[in-house]
Amino acid sequence: MSGPFGTIAIVGLGLIGSSIARAVRQALPETRILGYDRSADVCARAQAIGLCDDYNAEVGPELASAEMVILCVPVGAMAAAASAMAAHLSPETIISDVGSCKTSVLTALRSALPQAIIVPAHPVAGTENSGPEAGFASLFKGRWCILTPDAEADAAACAKVAAFWQALGANVETMDAAHHDLVLAVTSHLPHLIAYTIVGTASDLEGVTQSEVIKYSAGGFRDFTRIAASDPVMWRDVFLSNKDAVLEMLQRFSEDLSALQRAIRWDKGDELEALFTRTRAIRRSIIEQGQDDAKPDFGRVHS
Repeated sequence: MSGPFGTIAIVGLGLIGSSIARAVRQALPETRILGYDRSADVCARAQAIGLCDDYNAEVGPELASAEMVILCVPVGAMAAAASAMAAHLSPETIISDVGSCKTSVLTALRSALPQAIIVPAHPVAGTENSGPEAGFASLFKGRWCILTPDAEADAAACAKVAAFWQALGANVETMDAAHHDLVLAVTSHLPHLIAYTIVGTASDLEGVTQSEVIKYSAGGFRDFTRIAASDPVMWRDVFLSNKDAVLEMLQRFSEDLSALQRAIRWDKGDELEALFTRTRAIRRSIIEQGQDDAKPDFGRVHS
């Protein structure tokens, strides 16, 4: 199958970058892939498993052949990555990314590449693992990829980026960058912040409980540790880049948590049951929309 691009460049060959490469190999086998990662070790590991057609630790003149460049680096590194490739880009090259904060990324890319065609994107998919070996071709199938072009974005370029992600199996949505950041602050960033906090609290309690927190981890805490195992550099940059939206959602969460605390303190069982009933329905709707698995124990495989 021929895709919207004859040659693409992937800058950053971690989980998302390597998954894009694998998905392109599978769905768009005629597309040539240029792979870049500032780590020579990562480039070597990616080459050993055949992710791309070409590998480089630094961008060079060969980048001009890419019809689309996808930046798969932490959001805090977007500006530096874009600046490093500015001299090697073709004027027709579309610049995109996979960052989960769009306002800051769009600002950084516009500043570094003022004349470039920029179509920011966020595939809402991932795991807690990282590195080129962690990727898999089906990561984006049935998941959402959100495009956040600004008023200056080229409509034809947006259509080509949308077609690319649809070819990889994703459902594509377009929204304003600021609105995206608010939505993701609720659905992704705040849950990760809560997970990091709970696991950190449990770690602090280890001495008091004589290791019983870890030893007797139940399903809920176990799932928090999975989320909290995500790439620390990536999430450091996410919270700093989407600061305003995260702080707003954190304030709302704190207020709701205080209300829950009062309900428990004053034995308001009806309030607790109403909340748990409502949240249970939300879980069911997520499963019905195909965004998670309804199998027992979240689909975990048991020997």
